Amino acid sequence: MKTFAFAAVLALALTACQNMAPRPAAHAAAAAQRVVVGRYDNHEQVWQARGQGKAIAPPHLRVTLEAAGKPGWTLWRIDLDGTPPMSALWALREDSSGPAPVLVPHRALVAAPATGKAFDPAQWAALDACALRSDAGRYAGDTATCTVLAPGIGTDMALLPLAITHDGEWLRLRLYADQARGGDAREDLRRIQLFTGWAALNGGGPKAAADSQDWHMDRALQIENEGGHYALHWRDGSASGYSLELERIAYQGGNVPVLKLAVIEDASGQTLAYAWANPEANRIGINLGWLQVGLERAAATP
Repeated sequence: MKTFAFAAVLALALTACQNMAPRPAAHAAAAAQRVVVGRYDNHEQVWQARGQGKAIAPPHLRVTLEAAGKPGWTLWRIDLDGTPPMSALWALREDSSGPAPVLVPHRALVAAPATGKAFDPAQWAALDACALRSDAGRYAGDTATCTVLAPGIGTDMALLPLAITHDGEWLRLRLYADQARGGDAREDLRRIQLFTGWAALNGGGPKAAADSQDWHMDRALQIENEGGHYALHWRDGSASGYSLELERIAYQGGNVPVLKLAVIEDASGQTLAYAWANPEANRIGINLGWLQVGLERAAATP
């Protein structure tokens, strides 16, 4: 997927000085919730946009949040899947000294800032003009004020959050570059869950004889549920030519949510078969005779 003409979007965003109207929160009376550390992906949002044939689809994002090693600090790595891909790392500090919590973004002053217990706030510069204030169930910043910092930050500015809402497993972001897609543009990311299990692949492939005993076992299968892919291999480690895909999507205009496990032929990209379960399922599997797969939801992804 191309970066939705990202160069043009960024050019528009970096020159924008108008404060876009924020999207109303679903629960106007609710206080902004703290975001849970973990990994988030907007695979379903991108999948739906493609199915609807939207001219400008939302970018495919993956956001990794981790504790920064100092109280009140979190690290946000935002990766955009595009051509070329983009990535930005921010440190956000929560300030609760005022009447409502504030998240202050920081940009790194060094090429490889320390993380974990070695995290050093001195390696980061505060972007006070882009501070996100808690209001009506979400954190939001003032776009016009934040824009003055854009020239000094450069292309990373495109991936700076201007609004953040956390609701259960959902992380909803409005990035700086989203201004070019309209006042309501945002990314809806869901927390990634890991599934583990096994796969038994017959050496004969789809045309394997019913009595063939040439089974190739993989008992260390790991795949994520937000568009995760897993390449199946023969016992010698070479590629089998088949992969698994696990994704949470919703059919019929979002009214039929499912957890879908698909078998993909790598050469053609064709889906050979698939199985469905409800999105909350702890187990899912498929049996095609020549291929058998069993998956189980693992503990929450750190």
